[in-house]
Amino acid sequence: MKLKILLLTLCLAGTATFAQKVKYSKEEIKKMETYLFNEGFNSPSPKKTSTIILKDGTTHKGFCGKIETKKGQIYEVALKDSITKKNEVFNAEQINEMYVYPSNAEKIAKVGKYMSNIRNFGTKKLTKNTAGGRIHFVNQTVSLKNKKDDKEFLMQLINPDFSDIISVYHDPRAKETAGFSMMGSPQLGGGVIKSYYVKKGDKVMWLHKDDFEDNYEFLFGDNSEFMKKYPKNSVEWDYFSFLVNEYTSMNNG
Repeated sequence: MKLKILLLTLCLAGTATFAQKVKYSKEEIKKMETYLFNEGFNSPSPKKTSTIILKDGTTHKGFCGKIETKKGQIYEVALKDSITKKNEVFNAEQINEMYVYPSNAEKIAKVGKYMSNIRNFGTKKLTKNTAGGRIHFVNQTVSLKNKKDDKEFLMQLINPDFSDIISVYHDPRAKETAGFSMMGSPQLGGGVIKSYYVKKGDKVMWLHKDDFEDNYEFLFGDNSEFMKKYPKNSVEWDYFSFLVNEYTSMNNG
């Protein structure tokens, strides 16, 4: 009996140790809250040259005249060829990659949104809203919100600098956490994007903040050093971009 009690005590102690939260300093939390993904854009500029690379290897350059979407995701692109001036229409199934520039109207709207939330000043860089660089779209086969039949769409890659293990794609229909504002003053808190499309290995899924804990092992569990440093009971959804970047860095040595 004494042996059983001793074993049970050791087991409970081990469980408690395993479940113990990691306490981070204010500086560490501030770093983890910094948003590292690129800003998500939904409307390309029709005035700048876009580039489409088809699955057959051919490249087409021109101006985006029309973009068709389904649930916010691009599935068809109309391009006016920059040389021949001919209008061409491409389905997402034909396209491997696409590079476009954000429209000025959406950039201006993004800046206004940035300025309307005090939280952004400490967690985001304004240049992510105003940058004139190309937006990278990649053909991916996904189930929209994990509910629809799999279909090919052109999805904006928002972590191009650290996407070699986990690729994160903009969800054009993502909602944001609520904040607080009084009498037209800038919003306090909130503004955290609630969902992305995420690819690891051959799996592409819609990841919502409510499902973050359930998928934490799948995303990061194959790196024991990372899991020890950032156990899921110690981190928040707000840290997601930092965690993807840190996991990638740790895996790449």
